[in-house]
Amino acid sequence: MKIVADENLAFTDYFFAEFGEVEHKAGRTLTHADVAQAKALLVRSVTQVNPALLADTSLEYVGSATIGTDHLDIEAIEKRNIQWANAAGCNAQAVAEYVITALLHLKPELMDANAHFTLGIVGLGNVGSRLAYMAGLLGWKVIGHDPFVQQDAVHQADLETLLNTADAISLHVPLTKTGPHPTYHLINAEALAAMKPAAILINSARGPVIEEQALLADIQVTQRQAVLDVFEHEPVISEKLLKAVSLVTPHIAGYSLEGKARGTQMIYEAFCKAFHFAAHKSFESQLPVCPQFFEGQELKVALQQHLAEIYPIARDDQALRACLKGGKVDQQAFDHLRKTYPLRREWAAHGGPKA
Repeated sequence: MKIVADENLAFTDYFFAEFGEVEHKAGRTLTHADVAQAKALLVRSVTQVNPALLADTSLEYVGSATIGTDHLDIEAIEKRNIQWANAAGCNAQAVAEYVITALLHLKPELMDANAHFTLGIVGLGNVGSRLAYMAGLLGWKVIGHDPFVQQDAVHQADLETLLNTADAISLHVPLTKTGPHPTYHLINAEALAAMKPAAILINSARGPVIEEQALLADIQVTQRQAVLDVFEHEPVISEKLLKAVSLVTPHIAGYSLEGKARGTQMIYEAFCKAFHFAAHKSFESQLPVCPQFFEGQELKVALQQHLAEIYPIARDDQALRACLKGGKVDQQAFDHLRKTYPLRREWAAHGGPKA
C-alpha cells in the first residue's frame, strides 16, 4: 500500500510503515501526481483536499491530523467513497497552554490577578473548554460564548456581553462563511469597538476570523495588544501587521510534541478502522522524559520559575519577525519555521496539570 504523508507530521513512520511505503511530501505544494497512486493520504491544514487533488486517484482514505476541517472538501471526499478522519482535540492542551503563556508573557502580573481578570473565550469546543479549565486553575474568571455548545462548567454569555466585559478575548472557532453563525470576520470593526480598549485579543484559531484591516485601524486608535498565531492572508503576512501586533507566532500554537503525536495517532486509529487493521500502537512510548518542573510545587510558583523554559514564546515571535523580506514575511521562510519548529512539551510532561 502506498501512503502519502505531509513531511511535517509526527511519528508517521512509527504508526504507518508496517502497512506499506510511506512517501513524505511538502503539504503546501502537494500535487495530484503525488497522490495519484496512493491509497491513503495524511495531511495537515496547509493541504487543500479538493476535487482537483482527488480526481482519478486510488485514494481510499484521507486523514488530517488537525482539529479543523475547512481545508477538506468533505462533500467531494465522500462523493468518491473515500473514508476520512480528522483529529479533533488532538492539540487542545497545547493551544490552551499557548494562550496562557502569551497572556503571562504580555502581562506577568496576571499570575496573581485571580478573579480580578476576566478571560473571554469565543468557541467552547475541545480547545475552548480546555482553556477554560486551565484558566480556572490560575483563578481567573472565565466567560464563554458558543451558540452551538452548552458547557455547564463555563459561564456563558452572548457575544456582545463577552466583548464588553472581558479583559482578554481568545478565539477558538472554526472558519465558516455560511449558516446562522458564520465566523468569517467575526471580529470586525464593530466587534473591536465593543471591546475594552485595553482588552487583549488572541487568535490561534483561523486567520480570517479577524478582519485584518479593522484590527490595524483599531490598534492605531486604542494601542490594543493583540496576539496572532494565524493571519487572514496567511502565509502572506505584511510588515505593517507585524509592527502593529504585540506578539506573533508562525501558526504553531498547537505544536507540542504530544499534540502532534496525538493527532497522528488519531488518524492512525481511524486508518486501521477503515482498512480493518488492529490498532496497537500508542505515541506515549515514543516520548522522551522531561525535567519535572512542577513536582512538589504549587502551579503558580512552578510557572513563575519555569514557564520561560517550558515555552520561550518570545523566541517564536523573534523568529517570525526575522522572516520579513521586501515588506512582507517570506513564504519559504515561514514554511521553514514551521517545518523545523522545535516541538515544545506540554505541562503534563513536566509533571504539571492536564484536563
